[in-house]
Amino acid sequence: MPVNTVCEHAKCPNRGECFTNKTVSFLLLGDTCTRNCLFCGVQKGTPDPAVVDDSTAIIETIKHFDLQYVVLTSVTRDDLPDGGAAAYAKVIQSIKQVKPQIKIEVLTPDFQGRYASVDLVCQQEIFVFNHNLELIPSIYKKYRPLGNFDLSLEILCYVKEKYPKLKVKTGIMVGLGETKEEVFELISLLSKKGIDSLTIGQYLQPSKKGAKVLRFVEPDEYEEYTQFGKDSSLKVVAGPLVRSSYMAHEVF
Repeated sequence: MPVNTVCEHAKCPNRGECFTNKTVSFLLLGDTCTRNCLFCGVQKGTPDPAVVDDSTAIIETIKHFDLQYVVLTSVTRDDLPDGGAAAYAKVIQSIKQVKPQIKIEVLTPDFQGRYASVDLVCQQEIFVFNHNLELIPSIYKKYRPLGNFDLSLEILCYVKEKYPKLKVKTGIMVGLGETKEEVFELISLLSKKGIDSLTIGQYLQPSKKGAKVLRFVEPDEYEEYTQFGKDSSLKVVAGPLVRSSYMAHEVF
């Protein structure tokens, strides 16, 4: 049975480096997303309603490559009553039965604000809860019409407050019309909310249908974001090719 990775489906430029370091980001719940975000390279449309059990293929991959750190993410499945949370839980439980010492990071969708789904995932043996804000607020609806910045922020804060032992992480892209000041404001906001880490990377157009790149951010600007995060007590990992799951095992 083939295994899906977001590394391949999202065309991540760092996949070779992460694979070498025994870190893989698995893509659960199929390869078709119910959202229509303009920045994403993952296939969009109507998914097969049957939820495939990815556990066996993922465990075989973990064993074969002796993986030490895995990221479990998924397409957004607004068609499912729980948004796919039960699938996350089942895969996590299966992995831990075979390799208890492995560290697991989840990168979840917003589950349409269903906190029962968030709880189901967080109550498993995970190390990091990651949910991407994706963009700064002023341009959010332009590129992510079916998303909600405030809801995503609320989810991050909810997990941080209810599950204090978990590391809470998020990520954004730059180059789509945001200003430096807006990024600084977001770093300050996340720091005040107690979020542990923020990744910042350059948006790259995944296909001809994707949104156009409006600006290529200079390396010095990423360094400014990293330093500002340090000054604000927020771990910021920033760089042109940084992605939410990039070298995830090193962040904490």
